[in-house]
Amino acid sequence: VEKIEEQLASLRIAKRSAPSEEPAYVLDIDVSKPAQSESGGFVAASCSSKSIRVYDRETLSFLREYGGHPGVLAGVRFAHTCDSLVFSACGDGTVKCWDIRLASQKAVQVFSGYPSNVFISFDINCNDLIICAGTEKVDKDTFLVFWDARGITNCTSSREPLGVYSESHNDDVTKICFHPVEPSLVISGSTDGLVNVFDINKDNEDDALVSTCNSDSSVSFIGWSGKDYKQIYCMTHDEGFCWWDIAQLETEEPITLLHVLDVRDTACIGNDSLHYLVGGLYHEKADKLFLVGGTSTGNVHLISCSSNGLSPVGSLCGGHSATVRSFCWNLRDESLLTGGEDAQLLLWKPGAVERSLAKKASLKIASSVQKRVRVHKSSLKSRIK
Repeated sequence: VEKIEEQLASLRIAKRSAPSEEPAYVLDIDVSKPAQSESGGFVAASCSSKSIRVYDRETLSFLREYGGHPGVLAGVRFAHTCDSLVFSACGDGTVKCWDIRLASQKAVQVFSGYPSNVFISFDINCNDLIICAGTEKVDKDTFLVFWDARGITNCTSSREPLGVYSESHNDDVTKICFHPVEPSLVISGSTDGLVNVFDINKDNEDDALVSTCNSDSSVSFIGWSGKDYKQIYCMTHDEGFCWWDIAQLETEEPITLLHVLDVRDTACIGNDSLHYLVGGLYHEKADKLFLVGGTSTGNVHLISCSSNGLSPVGSLCGGHSATVRSFCWNLRDESLLTGGEDAQLLLWKPGAVERSLAKKASLKIASSVQKRVRVHKSSLKSRIK
């Protein structure tokens, strides 16, 4: 952990995306996973303007934009085996695949849900065979919808789902996350407070449900951690944190490693405060789970997790001027990408020197403030910073 603290302390802004003509929140980002090359690659950002913007990963120069989405975007994901294919899910009940090598504004594949589906989360598994998307609750129905993603071509015929899970959640499915190396394992999180682990190789939903963990609050982020990724964790819309070891399911040991009701109250960040959590990252080399949070003024805080509690590791200040919504940490070169409500993408690298424009004043866009935190019930105390 000391080495990671040193690396974080040495992170400086290397690149900053140029201001766009129509500033928009950066809601979610993903980085391509080049199979062959050790450098280069792309960044995709889903924005509050209902568009996807693609950038060069090293220079953050703008490459192209896919606009005209009829609904709010539910994130972006690059394929694992091809660095030019990027997927997006939309509130119109579709998941689309884009080939960023093509000049066309048309998706190369459209995966259609059922008529009532409004997708607010999705992921693609580690061998790019299966896509899963989670829906908002409509009437009494909440679905996990699955598609076969094989054989994507320049044929935009719409693909029908393989099937759905409909019994395991009773409210909006806010997050989907496939296992990093086991293609059949997936976790889902919901505003019903449940985090479910499924093995989709099983014949039916009952058999597929491996485990149900209860966060007692609305789930905002989920992920895998631990040796062989046998642990799962979640964050909640009221800034809580839960961490479970599902390897203990068959033993007498408790599966809960840590449960923090409000991270803002327990993680002391020196002279600064913590306003919200963004997400988490499991550092394989260090066998350590980290949480990323921040302040409404754009500071980013990294917090280390252990079964004894949470402890601050370091902070990145002076980059963003508003809430940071998303990040990607590249463990290969220890660089960090962050995107926020100031409409900026920042690339942080150890010992970097920024050679670009000074930080812009806040571009916070009031009308988009509820794009991430979805308030569904008056009892859900979502705090929007």
